[in-house]
Amino acid sequence: MGPQLTGDDLAALVTAAGWARAGHNVAVATVIETWGSAPRRIGSRLVIRDDGLFEGSVSGGCVEGDVITEAQALLETGGVSRRLDYGVADETAWQVGLACGGRISVLVQRLGDGGFPLALVDRLVAAAADGDEVALATNLSSGATHEGGSGDLVLRWPPPRRLAIIGAVHIGQALVPLAQGLGIAVTVIDPRGLFAADARFAGLDLDRRWPDEALADWRPNAASAVVALTHDPKLDDVALAAALRSPAFYIAALGSRKNHGRRRERLAALGFSDSDLNRLHGPAGLDIGAADPAEIALSIAAELTATWRAIHPAKAAAAA
Repeated sequence: MGPQLTGDDLAALVTAAGWARAGHNVAVATVIETWGSAPRRIGSRLVIRDDGLFEGSVSGGCVEGDVITEAQALLETGGVSRRLDYGVADETAWQVGLACGGRISVLVQRLGDGGFPLALVDRLVAAAADGDEVALATNLSSGATHEGGSGDLVLRWPPPRRLAIIGAVHIGQALVPLAQGLGIAVTVIDPRGLFAADARFAGLDLDRRWPDEALADWRPNAASAVVALTHDPKLDDVALAAALRSPAFYIAALGSRKNHGRRRERLAALGFSDSDLNRLHGPAGLDIGAADPAEIALSIAAELTATWRAIHPAKAAAAA
C-alpha cells in the first residue's frame, strides 16, 4: 500500500496553499527515504514560504534549518525540485544534527505546476471531507507529483477519522480524550440539557440537536464512527439508523446482549436487513472485562481502532 500520511501533513499543505494564493512562492519538503534512527517517517512534510516562514517538520528539528535554506534557494532560482541527503557519514552530519546515526533523504518541490500542483491540495481537502483515500505519486527525477498509484514514490492519504458520540454521559467523558489522543475528531450529540453542559466537556463544542438531525449535517463517511451511549432507544435508535444508512466504518451501542437483541428487532422493523445489522457492534467495545466508565471507554476505543486497522493496516505506514 505504501506509506500513509496524516492530518498534520494535510494541515501543512493547506497552510502552504494559503500562502501561495496570497502571492508567495512556496516549497514543499517531503521525507522520501530513511535509514537507522531517522526521527520522522517517510511522507513527513515541511512547507516553506519564500520569506522563511515554515510549518511542519521532516526531522523533528535536526535538519530543518538546512532544508529551509535549500528551499529558499530553490525558490529564488526558479527551480522545480532538488533532493537533499543527510547522514552520519556526511561532513554536514554534525552541523545538521544527525550525528546520532540516522540518515534521511528529502525531496524539495516548488508548490505549483511541474512540482506539487496546487490543485492537489484542493483534491486532498475534498477527499478528506468525503472520506476517500487518495494516492499521490512522485517522479523523483522530474520532481513532479500527480494523483495515482504509479511513480518512484507513492504516498497514500487515508481520510481523517471522525467520531460521533451519542450521549453526553460519563463514558463519553472518558472516551473523548482517548479518541482525541488517537487523532480522531470528536463530536458529542445530546439534546438533553442536563447532560450536555459545557462544563462537562470543557473545550468541546456540543451538538444539542436530536441525533438524526445532527448526523444529517455531520454526514458520516467511510472514515466515521458512531457510538450510541444513552441506553435510550429514542436517542440511540435514530442515531444508529442514520449511521447504518451511511458508509461509517464503525457503529456501536452500549447495552447487554439481551438489550442488543431487542435493538436489532427494532431496527429490523425499520427495514434493515441482517447484513445491515451485522455492522452494528453490540455490546460496544472489546471484551476486556471492563468494570467502570474509563475501562468501557478504553474497550470501545480499542474496538474502533481494531476495526479501522482491519481496513487500513498500520504496517503500511512503515513500508518503503
